[in-house]
Amino acid sequence: MKSANSFPIGVFDSGVGGLSILRQIHSQLPNERLVYVADQAHVPYGSRSLFEVQEYSEAISHFLLAQEAKLIVVACNTASAAALSFLRQRFPQVPFVGMEPAVKPAAKCTQTGKVGVLATEGTFASERYADLMARFAQDVVVFEDPCLGLVDLIEHGKFDETELLLRKIVSPMLVADVDTVVLGCTHYPFVIPVLEKIVGSAVSIIDPAPAVARQVKRILTQKDLLAESSNDAILDLVTTGKAEIFQQQIPQLLGYEHEVKTAVWRKKSNGVALQFSQVLL
Repeated sequence: MKSANSFPIGVFDSGVGGLSILRQIHSQLPNERLVYVADQAHVPYGSRSLFEVQEYSEAISHFLLAQEAKLIVVACNTASAAALSFLRQRFPQVPFVGMEPAVKPAAKCTQTGKVGVLATEGTFASERYADLMARFAQDVVVFEDPCLGLVDLIEHGKFDETELLLRKIVSPMLVADVDTVVLGCTHYPFVIPVLEKIVGSAVSIIDPAPAVARQVKRILTQKDLLAESSNDAILDLVTTGKAEIFQQQIPQLLGYEHEVKTAVWRKKSNGVALQFSQVLL
């Protein structure tokens, strides 16, 4: 009988953004098997309704649990804001790790008392974000921007077009003396080099990915579920979009080539389900 320690960590996002989390998990936990789902059929989640994001997140969680996931990372700020509490109630036996904008560390880090938060409309509108602001941002001035269009540029690999958009987004923040910028969407770490070019060395950029990976490690350690052998270190990449397009993006985002598999959405009388177009895992 296979040990639960060899079961995979499930990771999902609306698109490629969660790969920024996956690469950190792999860096800190190189023995772990990882199953990543990019719901590119519905990207971006930021402009979708609460019900839609919860429905997709629940179906993807069912899909990952069917692959024997021992822990699920909601590697999407919008899905975490909309569905993390819902998922924990729906699957009480499953450990979930979610995302939240790093407002608390930013408030501690800032010297000017002014912080920029780059997120999505869905994240900014969520109760989860409002609670973060109420608890940790009372003594700082926060400048928010939903970065409209940035996720689409990253999804389509148009990194050469991100600088102009990012300059428009962060220039008002720099004029206002912001010295700390929080990345509140998992897509945004992929443009850190562009951001660093714009903001300079005097501005700190907070990437949540390392902290999320550390939390995954803590939970697996507490539950005695860490992989015991490097033989378990397998990566499965799955998209609900076009596999060939996602596969072309992988070298740029992860630094190496990798096979991509396809899953498809099926309508059911009580919602939706995610299934492999052919059983490949």
